[in-house]
Amino acid sequence: MSNKQRLVLSILDFLNQSIRDGTVKQDDQEGLEVAIQCIGEAFGVNPEDQSQVDRLSVKPATLLSIFEVFLKTRDKLSSGSATESSSPPAAPSAADKAAAEKHKAAGNAQMSAKKYDDAIKSYTQAIGLDPTNTVYYSNRAAAYSSKAEHSSAVLDAEKAIETDPSFVKGYHRLGHANYCLADYKAAAAAFRRGLDVDPSNASLKSGLQNAEARIEPEENFDDMPPLDPPTREGGADIAGAGAGAGGAPNMGGMADMLRNMGMGGGGGAGGGGMPDLASLMNNPMMMQMAQQMMANGGMERLMENPSVANMMNRMQSGGGMPSMAELMSDPSLRDMARQFGAGGGSQ
Repeated sequence: MSNKQRLVLSILDFLNQSIRDGTVKQDDQEGLEVAIQCIGEAFGVNPEDQSQVDRLSVKPATLLSIFEVFLKTRDKLSSGSATESSSPPAAPSAADKAAAEKHKAAGNAQMSAKKYDDAIKSYTQAIGLDPTNTVYYSNRAAAYSSKAEHSSAVLDAEKAIETDPSFVKGYHRLGHANYCLADYKAAAAAFRRGLDVDPSNASLKSGLQNAEARIEPEENFDDMPPLDPPTREGGADIAGAGAGAGGAPNMGGMADMLRNMGMGGGGGAGGGGMPDLASLMNNPMMMQMAQQMMANGGMERLMENPSVANMMNRMQSGGGMPSMAELMSDPSLRDMARQFGAGGGSQ
């Protein structure tokens, strides 16, 4: 009944939001409130029960956003069927391609400046001039995901794959967006399709591992909030976003961030018996290990891990340090701990 209750909760959220934002007239609100109560009681869903809301919520997706994706997908399929027998669009001219590349470059710069709406407009202009270039769809998908419009990111990622089925990053974008929408089965399917194209891709393997961990068995995670996905897709076409020289993270800045979050500087350990992470990040041996990870791509894979992104976001928002059990439950982190000798011998 869990999925049905999730649907019911989404319906109740939509109806309550319609009351709050004035969509429903004042005269009709009382009748709608009665209907909300009756629907909730019939399916055993109580929007006032926070523990139940945490278990059943599909946020950041909403019923309206999911319905919009369905309509867009249906319209796209209908349009494709109607024009299937017509002649293909003319190939873009050299001048169009050159102009499209300028718009793409502008979009990349706007992404680096976190001007996501402007970046979307630039990529849209590039697509208008050259709809055959899969990178434009992929970059626009990244821009949509950056502003949490993951339903739109799904459509662009699918278009990128449709334009070039061998474009591996399109599968990563698609899996990332579906993961954000808590559609873990669709996310896993996207990562698998990408691995069919590039079986050795570490980012896709990590994404698949984390998506599958949320699926099997689904009941074990009913009381857990959705994990945040990676904010950087490996080898992005957008240069310079959130990285230091050569794309490596700024270790000193990371130490300052951890210290400001209350994870270092005042004592030998953080909350819950965790080590002083800020001091660790400034430790020469830790720096050397981090540099080794960056040299072989391990740091990039680590930062693309949805579990790591979730932990960092949670700590930044005041959610506290992860427990050692939580850290060791993630295969990627467990392997890294063994690699650094933190595994403490055999298990």
